[in-house]
Amino acid sequence: MAARLKDVAALAGVSVRTVSNVVSNATAVAPATRARVLAAVEELGYRPNLAARNLRQGRTGLVGLVVPEIHSPYFGALAGLLIDAAQRRGWTVLLERTGGRADLERRLLDGSEGHQVDGMIISPWSTSPAELASLSGGLPLVVLGEMEPDGSIDHVALDNVAAARTAARHLASLGRRRIAAVGLQSRLGHGTAEQRAEGFRRGLAEAGLAPVAEVEVADLHRAEGARAMRELLAADAPPDAVFCFSDELALGALRAAAEQGRRVPQDVALMGFDDIEDGRFAVPSLTTIAPDKEQIAERAVQCLTERVLGRLGTMPARRIVVPHRLLARESTGAAVAPA
Repeated sequence: MAARLKDVAALAGVSVRTVSNVVSNATAVAPATRARVLAAVEELGYRPNLAARNLRQGRTGLVGLVVPEIHSPYFGALAGLLIDAAQRRGWTVLLERTGGRADLERRLLDGSEGHQVDGMIISPWSTSPAELASLSGGLPLVVLGEMEPDGSIDHVALDNVAAARTAARHLASLGRRRIAAVGLQSRLGHGTAEQRAEGFRRGLAEAGLAPVAEVEVADLHRAEGARAMRELLAADAPPDAVFCFSDELALGALRAAAEQGRRVPQDVALMGFDDIEDGRFAVPSLTTIAPDKEQIAERAVQCLTERVLGRLGTMPARRIVVPHRLLARESTGAAVAPA
């Protein structure tokens, strides 16, 4: 026989109401009590009737997750973490990708795609901040990335300027003096590349340096990184260090350097951004800036849950900045233990 709510309550030594509050994430419960209830849920294999609960509360139990790409290792990993965080709170996630296309972002926001969701987490590349609120029509929304939305829309982001400054300072601290950047994207309006370029320049300026080159790319994937590195190495005075605005770009650059007979890091130090798994297993392993993806996911889903459940009323929008860290590995000269 399937476990019931009162079975969980008896095993955990709490009231049925407390169990209900924990499994529905409906109100604050003391951490120790929550842990005890969740342990009982796991032991008994209890599964709440989410469909019935959502029907009573006038919700679908569905949330939308809209990202520009799913083939990107960064967005793939982030989507997985967001889905995990949502499922822990009893949500089912509908995943959509837009390719950064404005028409798709707008259609998903205004509901013309026909999906009925209780809220949405979106990483927009093309929709302007002012449009986000008007298109969503009051749908609870959390925005990821650099575009700061207007109104009461919560925003979870990384400080890209500070993160890129950290990267530039790291390369300068190694004694590198001809440092280039790869990853500018002037055709896109979401601001990521511009912020990373700004931080990169600041970090170099603090070391008394200026970029020897800043290479524009069509996207942040491997082929463009390889093309950009070949361009840099063909210069009369090639760089002795390269900061790529994504790990995928850096992996492409790493391949191009090998094809040109340049050693990494001896001839050219190389680092990326995102801390994707491939970078950890590359030869040499890739120095990178690691955003706290777990915290991005957790904070975004928590914000959305609070908005959907109406706990915040008319509380103004929150801007949550998650931390980052520098992971120094072999591509800039650090000794690294086996993965």
